[in-house]
Amino acid sequence: MEKEQANNIPDIDIIDLDDNDTFFDESSLTGENDDSPESDTETDINDEDSNSNAPQKKGFRLNIHVILLASVLIVICVVIFRFKNWGQFISQEEIRDNIEGTLENELDLILPLTDESGRIVPLNTDDGLSIVFFGNSPLADDRDSEDNLANMIGEMANATVYNCSVGSSYLAMESQSFSTAVQPLDAYTLYWMALLACKAGNDWMFEEAESVLGENMPADAKTAVDTLRSIDFNTVDVIAILYDGYDYLAGHPMYSDQNSTDITQFTGNLEASIDVFQKNFPHIRIIVMSPPYAFSNELDENGDYISSDIVRYGWDVLSTYVIKEYTSCASKQVTFIDNLYGTITEDNAKEYLIDNLHLNVKGRKEIAERFLYALNYFNRE
Repeated sequence: MEKEQANNIPDIDIIDLDDNDTFFDESSLTGENDDSPESDTETDINDEDSNSNAPQKKGFRLNIHVILLASVLIVICVVIFRFKNWGQFISQEEIRDNIEGTLENELDLILPLTDESGRIVPLNTDDGLSIVFFGNSPLADDRDSEDNLANMIGEMANATVYNCSVGSSYLAMESQSFSTAVQPLDAYTLYWMALLACKAGNDWMFEEAESVLGENMPADAKTAVDTLRSIDFNTVDVIAILYDGYDYLAGHPMYSDQNSTDITQFTGNLEASIDVFQKNFPHIRIIVMSPPYAFSNELDENGDYISSDIVRYGWDVLSTYVIKEYTSCASKQVTFIDNLYGTITEDNAKEYLIDNLHLNVKGRKEIAERFLYALNYFNRE
């Protein structure tokens, strides 16, 4: 009998750990009597805890996956909406049409001629109005035609005009002193032409330039020099100056902070020339016209000229030349007409240019009208 009892396997209670209603009876682990009052008390307490953890009636709960999905859908809808409503091309004309009033970016500086006391000196047209023009191709093109810019202005203003422009000339000289060995074309820059107008005794340089240049001499250079020599500046009312974007395209130096009248600089040559005119002819009003817009010489993949606000030729973009020219005129207290932003701009240049630089007849008329506006600005009642 003892042997049989030794081989008996005791009963084992299997506990389901996943069953929330199953609880351990500490008394079974300690061997205490299940029927004791203490055991009953513990069981009651566990029953209460079990009831408190029992599944309750569920309310509305947000699922994180639903929230993320909704967010993604909203983002997609916004992107589609923006894609369909953004990126619409709006032309400059449409922008301006929707602006109340006018938007003026011109650098115009319209100043009268004044005496030593600062009083305005009106144009004396009793003996007729006379204007002398200095510059390059805008004034020199079609020189003998009624479509020439200087001739247009003469007709519109009922004035006598003297055209001293040289088509291939420029402002910034290549040498501080004239030298045919350096650049004989320097003779036709504004500074040397201004000295010739004042009878400064520099006639010889034009003879030397003509001799050295030979067949390469500009076709209108001799005509311009001879015209200049013939003028009695005591009868002149206005000196008008207009150089196009040639200096920019040639990469000529623009200005010098150390010497504002450095004649090898674009603005320096202009300022030095104005000084000559103002010293010798204080009775003459000076009007400087900026270059009209010109494209660079570079072409894009479509064969169109690239903007002069993108391409630099050694110095800076064309608009900077114009801004510096404005500053020079302001310092010298002479009238400045901004053609780059006010007349022939990048927006309309193709309508007024033959190529990337030269004006057509329509463009010349625009320049002429702007000049007359400034010319008569102080003569209005």
